[in-house]
Amino acid sequence: MSEAPVVQRPVSAERIHPGGLDLLVVPPRARTGWRVLPARVGAMCAVELQKLRHDRTELYTRAVQPALWLLIFGETFTRIRAIPTGGIPYLDYLAPGIIAQSAMFIAIFYGIMIIWERDAGILTKLLVTPTPRSALITGKAFAAGVKALIQAVVVVVIAALLGVAMTWNPLRLLGVAVAVVLGSAFFSCLSMTIAGIVLTRDRLMGIGQAITMPLFFGSNALYPVAVMPGWLQAVSKVNPLSYQVDALRGLLLGTHAHLALDYGVLALAAALGILSASSLLGRLAR
Repeated sequence: MSEAPVVQRPVSAERIHPGGLDLLVVPPRARTGWRVLPARVGAMCAVELQKLRHDRTELYTRAVQPALWLLIFGETFTRIRAIPTGGIPYLDYLAPGIIAQSAMFIAIFYGIMIIWERDAGILTKLLVTPTPRSALITGKAFAAGVKALIQAVVVVVIAALLGVAMTWNPLRLLGVAVAVVLGSAFFSCLSMTIAGIVLTRDRLMGIGQAITMPLFFGSNALYPVAVMPGWLQAVSKVNPLSYQVDALRGLLLGTHAHLALDYGVLALAAALGILSASSLLGRLAR
């Protein structure tokens, strides 16, 4: 009578690869949850910035308007001396406000891009990936911030050529970059939130044009809050652009500023903007 075949027991990975070399045969676990979020945000931001390599026209055309504000409005009101600026030349006082304005004008129409992606079918493909909606919105928001930062460099160069006395302290310039990115992140999320409500480019363009100038003139970008009427002062206090301008003016010119409050308001506004835009993103893709 023949013997039954001996069944060999599988040898464990530890015995084949002593010393924890089992990673060679056992794939590592995929990162999940919050650990993968920064990578997804960075990837989305990189995708958005890649578009600048193919078309830089937007950056060049956007530089025209702040240059005109500094050259015409700034130089004229410097000669008139009609706006009290606490002994600071009006052109110096205006330059940080124009940096904030140019950053806001770039970000406030960012929702048009996401509607275009919806119409082209790109947004639907993005939403079926494992990328969380908050990461998608955050990546787009901070890509808008980087674009605005490039615009801010252009304005700083123009202001320096016009003789504006600004600091070149690296730490202060880093603070300027953070303020520009946070402010742009909020306004881009505001635009994407409006896009999630109105759903069409024409409506978004109309609303964007309707709110940009009130946001700009309802801030301290052109004149001090103290010279505003009471109702406009109340608007300025809830306008994130005012806190961005205050931070930029304090960092670049060394004027009195409430930096902790400014950064706190900008960070809170950006977080709320990301939350609201993320919640409405699914409505865009329907």
